Amino acid sequence: MGFYHHCVLPRVLDWACGLRVIEKQRRKVVPRVRGRVLEVGSGTGLNLRFYPEDANLQVVGLEPAAEMRERARRRLDALRREGRDLEVEWVDASAEEIPADDASFDTVLLTYTLCTIGQPQQALEEMRRVLRPGGRLVFCEHGAASDASVRRWQDRVDPLWRRVAGGCHLNRDVPGLIGGAGFAIDEIDKAYLPGWRPATWNVWGTAR
Repeated sequence: MGFYHHCVLPRVLDWACGLRVIEKQRRKVVPRVRGRVLEVGSGTGLNLRFYPEDANLQVVGLEPAAEMRERARRRLDALRREGRDLEVEWVDASAEEIPADDASFDTVLLTYTLCTIGQPQQALEEMRRVLRPGGRLVFCEHGAASDASVRRWQDRVDPLWRRVAGGCHLNRDVPGLIGGAGFAIDEIDKAYLPGWRPATWNVWGTAR
């Protein structure tokens, strides 16, 4: 399991989370960020190319996995060689205990991350804590589907899925978790993406 999680899984996740259908979702949400941004679960840096060209943008990537951070740094270096001026500070920490002051970010960005966080409610409460008044949570996640038949499949498959997919849960109620942490969702879209339905129900939008 050590070799798989440290050597194989980062490559698999980088490929799966970089599929064109997922990339289209990233293009929809990442450009909405503003000001000082905390990207929770920044992974291998797949969002980097979609950040808006904004001289005032300050990005902090929260990512506890060293293998993911290293891949993200290489991806950022490649973007800089292409002429992109983007500064990113990476922080080795978990979402449940964000090492940042209260009200210190304008935006929290959350993309395909909530499924793997051990204590998602606690993590979302931390995200709310570090957001400034009027700040926004920008999110795009997969989770519990709207159709009962698909949810039943998600519940059946989830224990095995978690073991092979790095702790990813198929059946988390993303809007419920966000609302339960004290956020008010002011924009949300929901749809199945192409592919196997238990893994492709997506919700995306913004919350305050």
